Parts: sequence; C-alpha cells; structure tokens
Amino acid sequence: MKELFDMISKKSSKLTTLTYSTSFSMGIRVFNKRFHDPIYAIYGFVRFADEIVDSFHDFDKKKLLENFKRDTYAAIDDKISLNPILNNFQWAVNTYKIDHDTIHTFLRSMEMDLHKETYDRKAYEAYILGSAEVVGLMCLRVFCEGDKQHYEELKPSAMRLGAAFQKINFLRDLQQDYKGLGRSYFPGIDITAFDQSAKAKIEQEIEADFNAGLEGIRKLPDGARFGVYLAYIYFYTLFKKIKKSNAERLLRERVRVSDTEKYALLFSSFLRTKLRMI
Repeated sequence: MKELFDMISKKSSKLTTLTYSTSFSMGIRVFNKRFHDPIYAIYGFVRFADEIVDSFHDFDKKKLLENFKRDTYAAIDDKISLNPILNNFQWAVNTYKIDHDTIHTFLRSMEMDLHKETYDRKAYEAYILGSAEVVGLMCLRVFCEGDKQHYEELKPSAMRLGAAFQKINFLRDLQQDYKGLGRSYFPGIDITAFDQSAKAKIEQEIEADFNAGLEGIRKLPDGARFGVYLAYIYFYTLFKKIKKSNAERLLRERVRVSDTEKYALLFSSFLRTKLRMI
C-alpha cells in the first residue's frame, strides 16, 4: 500500500534528522506536531545533498549530485519516488507549495561545493542564498500553511536568520573546511592569515543578521515560534562562544555547545516564549 511506503518515507526523514543533528532535532520536537513531518522531510533532503558534496570523497560526487538532482525533480513531478527521502520531500513540496525556485537555488549551491575553493563576495552571497536562506524559506512555507501574505511579510527575516546560521557554521567549521575540504568561504580573507580584525568584521555582519531574524521569529505562528526561537538561541549561544574565542583557536578546533547547555537553553527558551519575553 502507498500509505505504508509513505509512512516508511516519513520515518526515514526523521531518522536522518535524529542521526545527523541533535540540535536541529531538539528544535523540531518542540514544534506543533503538524509541522514535524514536513520539517523532517526538508531536513532529510538537504542533509542528503550536503552529504554528497562533503563526505563521499571516494565516489564521483558530480555524477551522484546530478542523479540526485534529476531524481528530485522527477519525484516532485511524479509525486512519488522509490528513494524514501525524496518521496517524503516531494510530499512536503507538493503539499505546502514550496517554491521550485528555492529548490533549484539550493541545488546550485551544492554544485558550487564541487569545484569552488575560494569565494569572492558575489559567489559568497550566492552560496549563502542557496545553502541557507532558501532552506529557511522552505520551512517558512510550511509554517505559514498557505498564508501568502504572512509568508511575504516574514520572508526577509527568514532569509537573514538562515544567513546568520550559515555564517556561524562557516566560523565554527573554519578549520575543517579549509584543512579537510580545501574551502574558504569568506571573501577577501586569507585563512592562513586569519586574525582578530577579520573575525570581528564577520561577527558584525552576523550580529546584524541575527537582529533582523529575531524580528521575524516574533511574528511566527504559535506552533512554530518556540522551535525557531530555540534554534536562534542555540546558534546565538554558539556565536557568543565564538566571539570569546580568538582567531587562532578557530583555526585549531571546533567550538561547541555541550548537550548540558542545550538542555538548559531548551528550558530557558520555553519560559521566555511562554512569557512573551522574546
């Protein structure tokens, strides 16, 4: 029965999320239950694409990504795929009318990772748009549940929040991206000479993105606000740790938020959301 396969597909997306990201999983769990399956579907899709370009070094990444891209569009058009992750993603796309342009833009950013090693300002902004901002827009489509006016109102804030998260990831993964993958995302910065001045400029940019993103969180539907705010608080806590770390440390190790801290943030974020203190 198709219903049984769809159930397996949803469980596959959920398992992917739980396995790859404890922090993202924590955020999804506090959404209203009606948002769980579509957000798991989006994360599963994004995670698989990212895994192709970041991890499958012993395989033909270009071919794998081309096949994944082809299968994605076929799944959306056919409303089915034998790949459970894509089957669940097409369900979310078709159910919540997720813009196909956001999917194209995301996949283009994944293609950039196949060959880009250093980024100028234009390529940097294009990559952040595709890898983070449009993913936020996919989720926003789900949260707005067909309310086009609300979606358009929150769209700029959702994009800025996604950009903040991605730039923090870039700083957190500076050592791994450069030494492990040969990538340097920040434009005009020589990673071998990365210093406090360069770090401070990036942090100013992130702070502005965070402020714009928070404005949108305050206007999200009740069933989504707490989960997105929790993600915001988690990343802002990580950001504060990065700000306290010197440039040399970022090139040497990955700054983290401990599981104990995450649970404390969960509790405090819940109280602030309930008391309308955000």
